[in-house]
Amino acid sequence: MSIVSSLRRAGPALALLALIVGCGRPDGNRSAQRSAEGTKPSDATPSQTRRVAVFLGTSLTDGYGLERNEAYPALIQQKIDSAGLAWSTVNAGLSGEKSAGARGRIGWLLRMPFDVLVLETGANDMLQGTDVDSLRANLQAIVDTVRAARPNARIVLVGMRAAPNLGRAYVERFDPTYPELAQRNGLTLIPFLLEGVAGNRDLNLADGVHPNARGHRIVAETVWKTLEPILRGESPPPAPAAS
Repeated sequence: MSIVSSLRRAGPALALLALIVGCGRPDGNRSAQRSAEGTKPSDATPSQTRRVAVFLGTSLTDGYGLERNEAYPALIQQKIDSAGLAWSTVNAGLSGEKSAGARGRIGWLLRMPFDVLVLETGANDMLQGTDVDSLRANLQAIVDTVRAARPNARIVLVGMRAAPNLGRAYVERFDPTYPELAQRNGLTLIPFLLEGVAGNRDLNLADGVHPNARGHRIVAETVWKTLEPILRGESPPPAPAAS
């Protein structure tokens, strides 16, 4: 199923998320506390001999409605361990957060050492119809802040697609944002986080918009295809040319 087909099916469900984007996890207070205190790597302190990959994101990264060990960053950690790689993951997802919130948190996250940043934000901006220029500016500011503080850190930008029911004009402005930023900044791009999951009733929670445990396993596979070469020190696939 194509991305467009998935989103057309998911459109009404994605629109529903606009009503609940302010909601946190069922343990929302703990999620907010993790953010305020600085997110802990895989809910445990990594060994000093291990490098760190931080996943900065929304409820899609946080694992809304699930236990943290079911969210895709934890599944990536399992893949890392199975591959014998000396890396630890940090789930810095926060449900309901927009790109402005991620921009505000990046300075705090820079207090911890990390070598890779997986940046997933913008879904809540889209669902609230936030101006695309504002989203683009926030993403660029996060990239610039990380580059200034950690010039050797790798940044993986996670793409999102706009729900079709937001209108063609918005979709045509929103969708190119991620590939354009990736190309302009030399970032590695994951084109669409929810590839194969969006719009599939069997892979989402009852709300129809947040991946369930099975959905997160598919998301983890999508992310791992791009992330694994980076963690192994290989050249990642180049960002697609902006259209």
